Amino acid sequence: MATTLTAEPGGLRVDVLMREVRAAAVVCAALAAVSALAGVAWAFLAPPEQLLVVEPDRGTALTGESMHRFDALAIFVLIGIVLGVLGPAAAWRWRRARGPVLLSGILLGSLAGAFLMKVVGEAVAERVHTRPQHPAVHSIVEFAPSVECWAALIAQPLAAAVVVLLLTALSTSDDLGTGEYLPFGGRRPDPVVLAPPQYGSAISYGPYPGSNGGPQYTPRDPVVPFESQGPVPDSDTTR
Repeated sequence: MATTLTAEPGGLRVDVLMREVRAAAVVCAALAAVSALAGVAWAFLAPPEQLLVVEPDRGTALTGESMHRFDALAIFVLIGIVLGVLGPAAAWRWRRARGPVLLSGILLGSLAGAFLMKVVGEAVAERVHTRPQHPAVHSIVEFAPSVECWAALIAQPLAAAVVVLLLTALSTSDDLGTGEYLPFGGRRPDPVVLAPPQYGSAISYGPYPGSNGGPQYTPRDPVVPFESQGPVPDSDTTR
């Protein structure tokens, strides 16, 4: 029976590593750009807060309008979760780039995208919901929505990390389908086949004749020799 041994894995391949880094950079930039566009959508979806001017440069929120601050934050978090799910799922289709480098690009792009979505969204919201510098008393003005809680920025990268973890766990291939043996481009080891000599065996089955230098028998000789106690019958001599 032939025995297959595995050689030591090869060293790091710089070309494969650079390819993964370029892929991670593309994914990071794409996630940041899409998140910035999502910030524009958030600026139109988030409701503004309406206030009644009671004194010069002073106002009070109308009934129920203060809840819109929570609504704007909730919409921001939901958009971040959607981007955190769809972005890594689309990047996972890049089969040859899968690995820790791509994961780093996804997390960095999701975090930068959440920050850009906040900055761009608030800037666009200020343009959409403008208010006069000195509104008249008893007039109603709108305050543009804003993301007041910085913890909301964690929603998108957290969702992205969970999605990548699930996709990795559901993968049926050890190399995640990349064709590379190591995460950073190590070569797959070549199998070394060791076989004993033809018609030979390296296993000893016991102290049988011929196994330890004893008498050798030809195919015509009996397998187990014995000494006859009497004359051999004619039937045995003719065999």
